[in-house]
Amino acid sequence: MSPTLLRDPGHLLALGFGSGLAPRAPGTFGTLAAVPVYLLCAQLPLMVYLAVVIAAFVLGVYLCGRTARALGVHDHPGIVWDEVVGYLLTMAWAPPGWLWVVLGFVCFRLFDILKPWPIRVLDRSVHGGFGIMIDDALAGVLAALSVAGLVRVLG
Repeated sequence: MSPTLLRDPGHLLALGFGSGLAPRAPGTFGTLAAVPVYLLCAQLPLMVYLAVVIAAFVLGVYLCGRTARALGVHDHPGIVWDEVVGYLLTMAWAPPGWLWVVLGFVCFRLFDILKPWPIRVLDRSVHGGFGIMIDDALAGVLAALSVAGLVRVLG
């Protein structure tokens, strides 16, 4: 990867502040980079939080598409802004506390890695920046539903 790519703020965001450059499991490292972003946003009123997540998604469509074109690969593993947004979606209705930060992380990673239907369909059939973002956004929604179920079970 060209060092000049990392000097561009848009590419740096798409690469999850550099976390996507991890030699193994860049998606996991990208999700780890999302945790402090979540902690910064967690105290926002829900509607403001959701507006931030929507803005991050829309920005991600542009940034991820642009970085994918620069790298010459549709969904390069180093592009992890989609993981950041997916994790933020996962945590939108989660209660405060480290237990939920960790459970949200695990739920999101499971849905992102396993890509059950319909996530897999979107991952394979939708391209460009929107395609990069949408499968992780859906994984985030399904993970959020899982976290909500865990809240009901675990209290």
